[in-house]
Amino acid sequence: MSQFPDIREYVALPRVVSLRLSPDGTRLVSVVQSLNPDRSSYGTALWEIPLDPAAEAYRLTRSAKGEAGAEFTTGGELLFVSRRPDETVKDNDEDVPALWLLPERGEPRRIAARPGGIGGVRAAGGAVIVAANVLPGDAATEEERRKARKDAGVSAILHEQYPIRYWDHDLGPAQTRLLAGSVQGGLDDAADLTPEPGRALDRVSFAVTPDGSSVVTTWLVYLPSGEMRAELAAIDIATGARRTLAASEGHEFGGPVEVSPDGRYVACTRERLGDQELSTALDLWVVDLETGEGRALGGELFPSAVAWAPSSDAIYIAADHLGRRPVFRISLDGDVSRVTEDDGAYQELCPASDGTLYALRSAVDSAPRPVRISPDGSVTDLPSPVPSLDLPGTLTEVSAVAEDGTEIRGWLVVPSEASAENPAPFLLWIHGGPVGSWNDWSWRWNPWLMARSGYAVLLPDPALSTGYGQSMIDRGWGDWGPVTHADLMAITDECLKRPEIDDQRIAAMGGSFGGYMANWVAGHTDRFKAIVTHASLWNLDQFAGTTDASMYWQREFGSPGSARYARLSPHHSLDKISTPMLVIHGDKDYRVPIGEGLRLWWDLQRSGVESKFLYFPDENHWVLKPGNAVAWYETVLAFLAQHVLGAPWETPESLS
Repeated sequence: MSQFPDIREYVALPRVVSLRLSPDGTRLVSVVQSLNPDRSSYGTALWEIPLDPAAEAYRLTRSAKGEAGAEFTTGGELLFVSRRPDETVKDNDEDVPALWLLPERGEPRRIAARPGGIGGVRAAGGAVIVAANVLPGDAATEEERRKARKDAGVSAILHEQYPIRYWDHDLGPAQTRLLAGSVQGGLDDAADLTPEPGRALDRVSFAVTPDGSSVVTTWLVYLPSGEMRAELAAIDIATGARRTLAASEGHEFGGPVEVSPDGRYVACTRERLGDQELSTALDLWVVDLETGEGRALGGELFPSAVAWAPSSDAIYIAADHLGRRPVFRISLDGDVSRVTEDDGAYQELCPASDGTLYALRSAVDSAPRPVRISPDGSVTDLPSPVPSLDLPGTLTEVSAVAEDGTEIRGWLVVPSEASAENPAPFLLWIHGGPVGSWNDWSWRWNPWLMARSGYAVLLPDPALSTGYGQSMIDRGWGDWGPVTHADLMAITDECLKRPEIDDQRIAAMGGSFGGYMANWVAGHTDRFKAIVTHASLWNLDQFAGTTDASMYWQREFGSPGSARYARLSPHHSLDKISTPMLVIHGDKDYRVPIGEGLRLWWDLQRSGVESKFLYFPDENHWVLKPGNAVAWYETVLAFLAQHVLGAPWETPESLS
């Protein structure tokens, strides 16, 4: 077991991000992210994960451009997407992702390319379906039209409907389309299954029926006044005919989309669209592929991973539950049984025909690793490219009782050296979402790096958190600040009673919704010595019209200018903020646009609040580049050291 690394070593650790099982159940392949030789960016590669726990994982691909989207064909060949150059083409300088095939024995070969690149790929029954980025108009002239725009220096995009961007990228002028080909023929004569789809396939999730005859896909429907919803559609590969499988005025249907091995049913997620009175809800939705008849299964479990049992009579899901993310088995009759009983958070479920389940297991105290889950629920580690780490502290489950009698639970990380004689300074970390849970390893907000620096870290699940039933979400719906703040203070008070924690040297921090709450906390208590707010909402009326998904926001909060905005916007408590604040924001953040960070920073400056602004011109809602991640942690720790530990301010080495 390796000693827990410092920040620079930490960002260099390899990260397992996916898992795929071959149709015959004999091979596991993963996409692994690791630091590139230049140490300023990450790359990806395909790795073989042996089924024998005593063996060693080994790397399958080594291109400088990296590989992603691993997918097995029915025949067991491995498809992947890569920007690697095709050595069989003279003077090839393409830098768009193409589709490659890696046979079980032999070298990779490119089987399909498009001028705008290829994204996702799914294969079954001899059919290969890809999501491609295609300009509207004549496909035969697309390449020269792209070149003409580039040569003319035209980057402008004319929009005629909302939205215009998503997370960190602009939408248009190209459209996502689904193209159908085969391993043998590639996409040279691909059938365009979705000509002129508009923006219907943005954020697409799709699957192919086992016989290769149909594609089942999400399909966005755009409505008046900027509204939209996602439906589920089936497309006949031979004819291109599309029919609606699932649609509802009050719901969206989304991924993951999975077809049963017998080809009879489709499983996906169904999200209830909340409004100012009714909270959002998510359930597992199963549709009869022939009739379109659908039903919800699993009760109040919010599924994140979905996979059919090979027998087609049950579905495995991973769902948040009391600070964990166990695997559940749900029969088509509606019976629900829990498969895993540990503290793990599971994803990438891969069921085998013998009843074994392969998956990625992680937890607050464990980075994602491939595992084998036996029918009896026992879990065995498989060989992994990620080293096991000796954590610099302990993890304890904690709880408190809220004002309304609700139990509020969380995880408490305490550094190894903390004791009653040497109590640790305390950090309250508020999760994003707001519909989410602290139950998993986080590469971006890792509490163990803070424990390594001597801090105890509380990871609470207050109102709006998942895994505690719909009532927990209902408690905070449309009432974000007051209810969530009370929950956070209740569990903070409980933790500060512990002798190994210093109840005077305390700080709070959060990102996204957690950043909103950090701002709310700053305006409603002065008990904390410092507050770090990352990608945070500040002026809700301003935010509502600039975020990339205004329609979702306004369902819960109403039109800008309503009383709910006035009551819940943190900026109205500016005059009560006295706590030093570190504001962090990325310019490419379209979910919480940079205007929120800029306005917050200016308001703090003009009000005389001691503050600093850590600005990332090239980062999005998260901070993903390794060098910037180092700067993020170093700056946060320096700010906390100054205000919590009483050390003099020192500009981090990464920013010098």
